[in-house]
Amino acid sequence: MSDSNIKISREEALEFHSRGRPGKIEIIASKPMATQRDLSLAYSPGVAEPVRAIAADPTCAYDFTAKGNLVAVISNGTAILGLGNLGALASKPVMEGKAVLFKRFADVDAIDIEVATEDSKRFIECVELLEPSFGGINLEDIAAPDCFVIEQTLKERMNIPVFHDDQHGTAIITAAGLINACFLTKRKLGQIKVVVNGAGAAAIACTELIKRMGVKGDNVIMCDRKGVIHKGRTDLDQWKSAHAVETKARTLSEAMVGADVFLGLSAADVVSAEMVKSMAKEPIIFAMANPDPEISPSLAKEARPDAIIATGRSDFPNQVNNVLGFPFIFRGALDVRATAINDEMKVAAAEALASLAREPVPDEVAAAYGGNVYSFGRDYIIPAPFDPRLMEVVASAVAEAAMATGVALRPIADMEAYRNELRTRLNPTMSVMSAAYEAAQANPRRVLFAEGEEPNVLSAAIAFKEGGYGTPVLVGRDNVHDQLAAMGVDNPLDYEVLNSRNSPLVGRAVDYIYSKHQRHGLLRREIERMVNQDRNYFAAAMLALGEADAMITGTTRPFSQSLRQVRMVIDDEGDVAPFGVNVVIGRNHTVLITDTAVTERPSAEQLAAIAMRSSAFARRMGLEPRVAFTSYTTFGNPPGVHVEELRDAVKILEGFTTDFEYEGEMAPDVALNYEMQKRYYPFTRLSGPANILVMPGLQSASISTKLLRALGGESVLGPYMLGLSASVQIAPMTATASDLVRLAVLAAGDAEARERRKLRSAPR
Repeated sequence: MSDSNIKISREEALEFHSRGRPGKIEIIASKPMATQRDLSLAYSPGVAEPVRAIAADPTCAYDFTAKGNLVAVISNGTAILGLGNLGALASKPVMEGKAVLFKRFADVDAIDIEVATEDSKRFIECVELLEPSFGGINLEDIAAPDCFVIEQTLKERMNIPVFHDDQHGTAIITAAGLINACFLTKRKLGQIKVVVNGAGAAAIACTELIKRMGVKGDNVIMCDRKGVIHKGRTDLDQWKSAHAVETKARTLSEAMVGADVFLGLSAADVVSAEMVKSMAKEPIIFAMANPDPEISPSLAKEARPDAIIATGRSDFPNQVNNVLGFPFIFRGALDVRATAINDEMKVAAAEALASLAREPVPDEVAAAYGGNVYSFGRDYIIPAPFDPRLMEVVASAVAEAAMATGVALRPIADMEAYRNELRTRLNPTMSVMSAAYEAAQANPRRVLFAEGEEPNVLSAAIAFKEGGYGTPVLVGRDNVHDQLAAMGVDNPLDYEVLNSRNSPLVGRAVDYIYSKHQRHGLLRREIERMVNQDRNYFAAAMLALGEADAMITGTTRPFSQSLRQVRMVIDDEGDVAPFGVNVVIGRNHTVLITDTAVTERPSAEQLAAIAMRSSAFARRMGLEPRVAFTSYTTFGNPPGVHVEELRDAVKILEGFTTDFEYEGEMAPDVALNYEMQKRYYPFTRLSGPANILVMPGLQSASISTKLLRALGGESVLGPYMLGLSASVQIAPMTATASDLVRLAVLAAGDAEARERRKLRSAPR
C-alpha cells in the first residue's frame, strides 16, 4: 500500500528522478578496484578459480558471487500501481523504487527487470531462465488473472523463492492486523465472519492466507463488481470459484449484515455508514483501497465508535503498508537459502508483525514520531514502518519457518547470533531520520523560510507544504506569489508571505530587537533599517515572538554571517555557544562530527559541553552515544602539542555524572576501529567504535565534513545547529531543495520536542 496521501508535484517528482545520475539505482563494486592486481583478481585471470569451483559445486555460487543477496524485481507493467496497463518500460521507475526499498529496509540487493510481453507463457519462460543469476524473484504489478498463473508456474519450475508482493505482501500485513484486532475484541479466528470486497490478486491472497490461519471458508463472503461470489454463479473463473459459498446474500450491503470483519481491496466509497452500522459488535474494518478507502475512517467511526479501522494510508492509524513485509521476508528466506516462500513462512511473518505491535514502542521511534506513536491498542495494531526491530523480528521468524518446513538449504545453527547480526545490519539512524518525516505529518508546524525569494527555497517550501509536513511561512517581497505561480503552484495565495518592509508585524519585530540591544549602542532607526533590509533579523524576531515554531535560513550568505544575525535576536541556550553537528550516515553506522560551524578553538569547558549536548542529539538519532575527543595523536602517541584542551575536557567530564561513554584524545582511525582500541589500548572506556567525534577545532571539523560531503554526497547531512534557545537551522549555501526540506522537518521536530519538554517541566 502506498503513502498516496502525500502530495507531490509533477515537477518535483520528475526533478527527483532526473537530477544527477538519472534513475534511483547504480552498481557499486564491493571489492577494491584501485590497482591492476585488483582488476586481475576481479576478472581475468583471478575469476577462473571461482568459475571452476561453481562448475564443480553449484552451491558455491552463494559463496563466491552476489547471488545469495540478489533479488530480481520483475514486471510486465500490466497493473502499475493505480495507473493500470501502461507497459513494461513505464513500470521501470516503480521497479527501481522497489529495488531501493529492498536495500533501504533489509540490505537486500535488487535489480529491476522489465519484460516486454503480455503473453504469460513467454513471461514465464523469460523469468525461469534467470534462475542462475538471482537468489529470489519478486513479481510486481502484473494484472490478474495472469499473475496467479505466472507465480504458480514459476514456483513449480524454479528452486528459488518466487513472491508476488501485490498478493502476498498485502495479505501478510492484513493478517497481522487482523490477529491483533481479534485479540483486542476477544474474537477467535475460527469464529469470525468476514466480508471481502474485491476479487483481484490482493483480495484473493488475503482470503487464502486468513483461511490458512484458521478462518473458516464458509464464514468468508467475497464480492466482486457483480456482487456476492456464490455457488449459483456461472461467470466465475477458477480463482473466484474457489471462494464461492452457499449464501442468500447477493449484494455487499446484504453480506455486511452481522459481519465481524470487512476487508476492502476494491474502490473508494463503496461502503456506506448504514452498512457499517449493520455489522456485529466492535466491527473490524480494513478499508484498503488507495488513494481513497472504501469508507473514510471518520465516517466509519461516526457510524460505529466501537470499530477498529485500518487503511492503506499513512495519515490514518493502522496503515497496511507492504514495506513492513517483503524486505524482511526475503531477508530471512535468502539467509537460509530457501527454495520457496511457503504458506508457513507467510504465517510466521504475519504472527511476528502482530507480536511486535504488542511490544512497547522503542524510545527513538516514539521520539522521531513526535512522541505520538501509540502503544498497542485500537489505533496501533500494526507496527510503525520505521521500527528498527522489524528486520530482526520478521526475518528471523521467516528463517525459522523455512527451516521447520524443510525448504532451507542452509539452516542457521545459532539463531541468537543470527538475530544479533540482523540487529546490527542496518543503521538505526536511517529509520529515525525517515520517521521524522512521519512525525512532521502527525504534528505539523509553522516554519519560517527566511530567504523566501530564492528558487531553491521556494521549491523546498512547496515540497514542505505539499508533503503535509507543516505550513511554510515565506519571508520575502511582493513578487513571491508571482514566483510561485511561475513554478506551477495552483493556488499561490495559499502560501503566507511576510514582507519585512511593509508587514504589520515589522513594528513588533523592531520593538523586540530594540529592547534587547538599546543599551548596546544600537539606535532604533538602525534596527528599523536592519529589519527592513535583512530577512534574517525579521524572521528571527517573528520566531522569538511566537509567530512561527521554527526557522531555516542560510542559502544566500556565509554560515557565520547568518548565525551572527540570528544570535542578535535569538539567545543562546545556556552558557555555551551554539555549535554545529554534521551527521555522516553509512550503511551500518552513523558518526556525528562536532563542532563544524561556530567556535574556532573551543576551550576544554566548551569541548565538554559539546560532548554532553551531542550525546543527547545522538540519542534522538537512535544511537547509544560513544564520544571520542579526536586529535592527530592517541594518548600521546606520537607526542604532540595542542592536546591539553582535549585531555582537560575528559577530566571535566570525569567530575560529572554522565550517561554516555567518552574517551580521548584519540586519532579518528583508532576511535572508529574498536578492534584496534582493544588490541593497543585495552584500557579504553568505550564499549564499541565511537559515534561522536568531538574535533579539537573548527578547522579540522569543517575540513573533514566538507571533504566527506564532496566524496560521499548525500551521506553527509547538516550541519545541524544545537544550543540556540529557539528552533533555528542554518543551511549551507550549497543546500539543495531536498536539504532544506530535511532541515525544515528536523527544525519542526525540534520545536515539537521543546514544547513537550516545557509541558513536562511546568508546575502541576
